[in-house]
Amino acid sequence: MLIGENTESPQAGQYIKDVTEATFMAEVVERSMEVPVIVDFWAPWCGPCKTLGPMLEAEVAKAKGRVVMAKVDVDQNQMIAGQLQVQSIPTVYAFYKGQPVDAFQGALPQSQIKQFVDKLTALSGDDGGLGEALEAAETMLAEGAFDDAAETFEAIIGEEAENAEAWGGLIRAQQAAGKADDAAETLARVPAAIAGAAPVEAARAQLALARQAASAGPLEELRAKVDADPADSQARFDYATALHAAGQVEEAVDQLLEAFRRDREWNDGAAKAQLFTIFDALKPTDPIAQKGRRKLSSLIYA
Repeated sequence: MLIGENTESPQAGQYIKDVTEATFMAEVVERSMEVPVIVDFWAPWCGPCKTLGPMLEAEVAKAKGRVVMAKVDVDQNQMIAGQLQVQSIPTVYAFYKGQPVDAFQGALPQSQIKQFVDKLTALSGDDGGLGEALEAAETMLAEGAFDDAAETFEAIIGEEAENAEAWGGLIRAQQAAGKADDAAETLARVPAAIAGAAPVEAARAQLALARQAASAGPLEELRAKVDADPADSQARFDYATALHAAGQVEEAVDQLLEAFRRDREWNDGAAKAQLFTIFDALKPTDPIAQKGRRKLSSLIYA
């Protein structure tokens, strides 16, 4: 099957079209006034084109109309290729608002093609409603509608498989609903490309803290142990864990900072590691995280 033939679903076909010199102005220049248009210059005899074309089409299909694609056979449309100074194929141009805004030559790996398409979809500011859906899911989560939030996050992932905010939100929603096993299973399914993204790291940290909270001892007993022996690092660490489990996050941070101040090397730097876990679980703008990071930095470099 030739690259120019439509191998995508009928729905994808409306986003991917064969374009000629007669239709270039309407399908590329004029269409780009509304949505970014990727122009793929190819030929039936071009080996790399047969690799690049389907990968581009797959990413465009995923965008579901936020970017479209025009395929130009250079053998049949030499004038267009000449006007855009296409000297070798495959060559790919991106048009937006009637002008070329990006381009590349040769076959690229799938990851770079995805980045190319993602950058173009961001130009139009149209995320297909995913931003609003994320906000709605976060509101549900904040209001205690955990299952509804989880369903919405899952729907977003269905639309955009590598949406780090949705994966992190789903894990947090499952954890908040008391479904720790489901949250752990979801964390294991996060695509490798976004496993280190901040929203996923935050969810991972929250899950780790929740597991620690399950084994936290009685708050008053642990405080008494710390009062009896302030140098007992394990008692102070356990006390901080119990404080965090009780929702007293700032107090937990203070106890860990004190443990680090007294013995920064205790248990291979466990206090410092726990502090970073707590900071990662909080939003970067959270005043507790900001204040705690400043205090920790001053202790490290004192």
